[in-house]
This record gives sequence, structure tokens and C-alpha cells, in this order.
Amino acid sequence: MNQQKIGQFLKELRNEKKITQAELAEMLGVTNRSISRWENGVTMPDFDLLIKLAKNYDVDIMEILNGERKDNMEKQTEELLLKVADYNNEERGFFSKRMCIMFLIAIIGMVIYAGIDILGLTEVQPYESIVNVVLGFILGILLTGLLYASRYISKAKACKARLLKKLQKLR
Repeated sequence: MNQQKIGQFLKELRNEKKITQAELAEMLGVTNRSISRWENGVTMPDFDLLIKLAKNYDVDIMEILNGERKDNMEKQTEELLLKVADYNNEERGFFSKRMCIMFLIAIIGMVIYAGIDILGLTEVQPYESIVNVVLGFILGILLTGLLYASRYISKAKACKARLLKKLQKLR
């Protein structure tokens, strides 16, 4: 928290209302010197006075604590949400590549199985073991892909819900 920035913001807000430090001090029940210290960033008002200041200046307490108007905060929040969306897109791309590789391996396994089956070698002892391994491998990949995709989809839905909540709060 930057006391200098907050003090400067409090001074701007007071000047916008076109009131003197003495008038503000009288409204809040404090001394002129206290107002001066706040505006110079030497001290901070107590929380109960901060609430009164926010009401008097028609601003949020967070605006005072950040030392700037909400418009800048909304831009920062928007930038943050865009960064989150970019990250989410990168993660989705990584996920897509991983899923493509997994399913490509499963397809190759199915081709190997089909080749062994077409040649009629599924009953021959060494090939029977290979067929069982390939089928187990294919089944494992498909189940892993299904579980991975369903978990990823639920994470994406949860992230989307959080982003929508934040956007609704901003509006």
C-alpha cells in the first residue's frame, strides 16, 4: 500500500468536492493537521474514518486504498482476465496435442492388432501374447484419454464459471 499515492488521491478527491481541509476535518471530527498528514502520506486514517471518507467522496474503500479510480482497476482486472484466458488457451493447446498423440498411439495399436488378426496369427503362441498386450495398451490409452478429457473439461467449466462471476461483479 503506497501511502503517498493514497494521500495524493485523498487530496484530489477533496479538491473535486471543493472543500478545505478545515471543512473536511470538521465533518469527520478530526483536526486539520490529521487531514494534512493523510494527504501528505505521513499517516493513514483509521478504518472507521476511511469508511466515512469513502461515503463522503462517493468512492469505494478499495479505490482509496489503491489510490486510484475504479476505471484503472477495471482495466487491470480486464488485463488479468485476458492473461488468464491466454494461459487457458495455451493449456488447452498443450492438452489437445497430448490427446492427439495418445489417440494416434491407440490407432497404431489397433492397426497392429488388425494386422495380426488378419494374418490369423492370434492363435499362435508368441503373437497371442502380443495381441493381448496391444489390446490392453489400447484400452488403457482410451480410458486414460477419457478420464483425462473429463477432468480437463470439468476444470475448464469451473474456470469459465469463475471468470463469468468476476465479470458480473465488475458490471
